Order: sequence, then structure tokens, then C-alpha cells
Amino acid sequence: MTELTLERVRDAALAIRGVADGTPLVPSPFLSELTGAEVLLKLELAQASGAFKLRGATSAISNLPDGIAGVTCYSTGNHGRAVAYAAKMRGLRAVICMSSLVPKAKVDGIKALGAEVRISGTSQDDAEAEYDRLIAEEGLIGINPFDALDVIAGQGTIGLELLEARPDLEAILIPLSGGGLAGGIAFAAKKLKPGIRTVGITMERGPAMHDSIRAGRPVEVEEFPSLADSLGGGIGLQNRHSFTLCRDHLDETHLVTEAEIYRAMQALYYEDRLVCEGGAAVPVAALMTGKVTLDGPAALIVTGRNVDMAMHADIMAGRDVRLGETVIEGRTYGA
Repeated sequence: MTELTLERVRDAALAIRGVADGTPLVPSPFLSELTGAEVLLKLELAQASGAFKLRGATSAISNLPDGIAGVTCYSTGNHGRAVAYAAKMRGLRAVICMSSLVPKAKVDGIKALGAEVRISGTSQDDAEAEYDRLIAEEGLIGINPFDALDVIAGQGTIGLELLEARPDLEAILIPLSGGGLAGGIAFAAKKLKPGIRTVGITMERGPAMHDSIRAGRPVEVEEFPSLADSLGGGIGLQNRHSFTLCRDHLDETHLVTEAEIYRAMQALYYEDRLVCEGGAAVPVAALMTGKVTLDGPAALIVTGRNVDMAMHADIMAGRDVRLGETVIEGRTYGA
């Protein structure tokens, strides 16, 4: 099996330069005061597609040959938007496969970039089945959202940027889903600074990688609606790369509840003036609840801004939010 290398991550940094790199790293006075340690926010929400996924998609598509029929992916939203953006820049057809759980705001954003959208079933597995069909029957090239080395290398460039800007970092807190982001960053960071602490954070409702690491192998999880919808989906029972990278290079993983994500989204808005997805807020939730404590300078990856703004407005106003059959009880910020 081909393995990820630091050279490959550095090659990806060159491939994405000028398109998907160089996001700001800014201090959070609120989180620094709360934790007693310097906390910095890596603003991947500043990417043109609204999320870090543009790094991996650009890395992967830059390595494709000319003359292909097009590209396809399955996605909970942000990867699909990134693939659509990168494909459009290269003049390629893009077909994005998603389940009915993906918020309408993310579907509309992908369509606006000129990509075709296929909604299949109620899970990431259903979307992946349509993705597999498009590859087999229409000859499209698949861009896996988290388990392809070019994609993981692209996400790993964040680790390079962090330690170039702040070699004194002692910890990196990373939203955890399929493991492309967390595995890529943790791998690159550990290669550059072996003693750095790498922490994956995810939601309680279907934590695929968290559960897989504890089981010692990829496992299936049931998917549920979540404020952290971008972290949903399984990691694939035949996972080739991201599971091993996360298992070997993340020091710890933690879970946060929907109510904790709700309050973290409020804090990012009211304290740091950031409009963020629930999936981007999970590291903040882990700090606010004391599930993760810090001993020195730390960076949090603020992964994306592609949030349903009506739901965001409800959360900022402290109103209840309905997720399928579940209601997340509202709470006014600071109360």
C-alpha cells in the first residue's frame, strides 16, 4: 500500500498554492482567557469554497490527466462544494452525490458552481453507492472525500502552515469525521514536531472514526441529523488510509453533545464574530466544557462557514432547533 509522506504533503502545498492556501491564524481572546493558554483559530472558513475541503479537492484534481470524462464524489456538503469549485476551475464536469440529510444550503451552493447533484437515500453509504455507479458506468474519476492520499495530503498542508507560523504550538484541535483532515494534519504535524499533541473532536451522534479507533478497526455507525452535519457518515469498512493515520497520529479523541455544539456556535459568533458550521465549532465545545484542557499554545481548526443561515439565526437568538425528530433546546448566549 502506498503511504503518505511528508514530501507528498509538501508537493500538495505547491499544487494548491494560490488557490486553497494561506488562511489566517488569529488569536481568540475569549478562549485564551477561558483556558489560561494562548488559543489561536485557523480560519479555514476563509477558503473560496467556504471550508478546508478545497485543499484536498484541488490537490487531487491537479493530479488528474487531461481528457477525462469528469469527476464525481460523495459528500456531506463541503467536499462536494470543493470538488465542484476545483472542477469548474479546470473546466471539468462534476457530479456530486449526497444523501437527503445534507442541508439545502449546501446543495444550493454546489448547484451554483455548475455541478450536477444526485440525492440518493438517507445516508452517506447511499450516496457512495451512486458514486460507485457513476465511476463504473459513466467513466467519471472518483474524488474520495477522506480516504485518498492526494486529498489527505492537501488537508495535511494545514499542519505545515501552522508550524511554520507558530513552531511553539503545543496542541492542535481538529474536527474529526472521515479522518482526511485529522489524519493529514496530525501526520504532518507529528513529522515536523513529534511531541505536539493532536486532538480529534466529533459529535456524539454517529462518531464513526472515534468509534472505529476504539474498536481497533473500521466500524459502521448509524447516521442521525446533527448540528455538525459535515462530520456525519461512515469511514468505509475497507478504509485504506485515513483510519490508520488517525489511529497512529491522533493522541486522543473526544465527543461533544448537540447542546454543547449549539453553545459553541454562539460563542464563536458573539465572542470571535465568526459565522461557523456546527462541525467547525466542536473544538470550541470541547474547550468550553473542559473535556479538553490546555497547557500551552494551541490551534483550533475552524473548518467551514457553509451553514444554513436560518438555523444559524435561530441559534444566535437562543431559539429551539429541530433536527429530524430531535429538538435541541435553545439557550440565550451568556444566560
